[in-house]
Amino acid sequence: MSLPRSSSMASDTDKKVDAPTYIENAAPVMPSTTGSSKRVGDAALDVLGDASTPVHITAEQDARVLRKIDRWCMPVILMVYFLQQLDKSSLSYTSAFNIVQETHLHGSQYSWLGSIVYVAQLVWQPVSSYLLVKLPVAKYLFVHVFMWGVLVACTAAAKNFGGLLAVRFLLGIFEATVAPCFIIITQMWWRRREQTLRLSAWMAMNGVAGAVGSLLAYGLGQIDGRLKPYQTIFLFIGLLTVACSFVVLFVLPDSPTKARFFSHEEKVVALERLRSNNQGTEAKVWKWDHVWDLATDFKTYLWFSLLFLCALPSGGLSSFGPLIIKGFGFGTLDTILFNAPFGIFQVIITLLSALISQRIKLKWPVIFFLSLPPIAGAAALRVLGRGTELKNTLLGCYYVLSFSTGLQPMLYTWASQNTAGHTKKTAITAVIFVAQCAGNIAGPQLYRTEESPYYHRGLIGSLTCWIALALITLVTALYLHILNRKQAAKRRRMGKKGEVIDTSLESSKAALKMREKALEEKGGEEAQHENAAAINEKAFDDLTDRQNEDFIYAL
Repeated sequence: MSLPRSSSMASDTDKKVDAPTYIENAAPVMPSTTGSSKRVGDAALDVLGDASTPVHITAEQDARVLRKIDRWCMPVILMVYFLQQLDKSSLSYTSAFNIVQETHLHGSQYSWLGSIVYVAQLVWQPVSSYLLVKLPVAKYLFVHVFMWGVLVACTAAAKNFGGLLAVRFLLGIFEATVAPCFIIITQMWWRRREQTLRLSAWMAMNGVAGAVGSLLAYGLGQIDGRLKPYQTIFLFIGLLTVACSFVVLFVLPDSPTKARFFSHEEKVVALERLRSNNQGTEAKVWKWDHVWDLATDFKTYLWFSLLFLCALPSGGLSSFGPLIIKGFGFGTLDTILFNAPFGIFQVIITLLSALISQRIKLKWPVIFFLSLPPIAGAAALRVLGRGTELKNTLLGCYYVLSFSTGLQPMLYTWASQNTAGHTKKTAITAVIFVAQCAGNIAGPQLYRTEESPYYHRGLIGSLTCWIALALITLVTALYLHILNRKQAAKRRRMGKKGEVIDTSLESSKAALKMREKALEEKGGEEAQHENAAAINEKAFDDLTDRQNEDFIYAL
């Protein structure tokens, strides 16, 4: 099976009824076949027809469609994730404005207000994963964004622990689907090389929200009116989210095949550029064999462990960050202001890590080295005293912990890029978010308000997690290397070329040149069969990574 030639090379005698039809600028449109579109495969079949034959696209077409995807999808994703983190962190901001005293919280009640959001997400994740397969992704997301905005606004009316707990639990239900939605959206719109930076960009909104939210809370907290400062903060942030939720409904498409801003030809290009991912786009059929594949896959348990170890210290810091800074000897307003740089560092570290990972085409070294500074920072905070003469040193050690914020986006991309098959992709997303929820539930419980200002138990727990995470990262990298050797052996047994370059991690121009070169080296049936792995003919068959011998694991 050979690649179609460009339109400049195709003569009239070459064109047959069952051959691809070439569109302007060398992008062919594959004829849609009813039989193919009814297969239990990927949604891309409705546009590509027989998706086993690659479609020739040019580097210019690839770049033009990529710019269009970034222009329409990324602003919506960035906005929603910013709002989610702003809403989720609103409790942390109000901690500096005496919400504990105003609502008569005591003991571990404040800690539970941080944990209950993740308890709700833990409960809802399995249901949400099933609905993500069955329902239109963007519309499903809109309902959740709208509802969590309403709930944050309603938090202003809560005046005791019971009311706050109930609203925070419901908030967790509606926030549970956001990051899983975005991981699936990232997989269905961008190549694996492009996913790292895009995913890191929307994850960096955590830092933007941290910085902006701190400054916003600083301003709102000084409003002298009938409402208490914490009520003003909740009300403003909630209503802002409700107003912005309609952007999701009217702008974000459910998938590349449903994008109104694409012509049919652009849909072909958008889908064909994803072929080398071997991950497909979406399939509205829940496949239990994919779930079994997930359950028997050792990688599943590695991803769970890594995300849990990442989330546990993160959960504690997100809830207790301002209180930790306050314990260094700073006043209320200074605490809010000094918490803002932590968010700025998070943005820089997250994006820089993504760029480095994209350049070296590896995840594990970046993850391993990101875990080292937090180990040093936590150790320093554990042994240093809390004298006022040390407060600047302590603040510097606290900022060093911000390196840990780069871990989560790297782990998200690492797990998602090593999973194929729509049901399995959705299910692994649920698994890593269950792990994250479990870590975020346990994290705030390591910190107690009565342990201020030292928080020894929380710091020791965080230190232990980061050390374990570094070690398991090395184990995971070794296991993926072994899997790639097994995949190569499987391809050779099937008569294919064993060693294949993963073009999904190359630049678009380089990937196109590699594919063309693979078919120019030899001619005839022998070359077609030997280079089948490079062509990725099974990319849209909705196979899991273990079912598709052409899949290459990203280290």
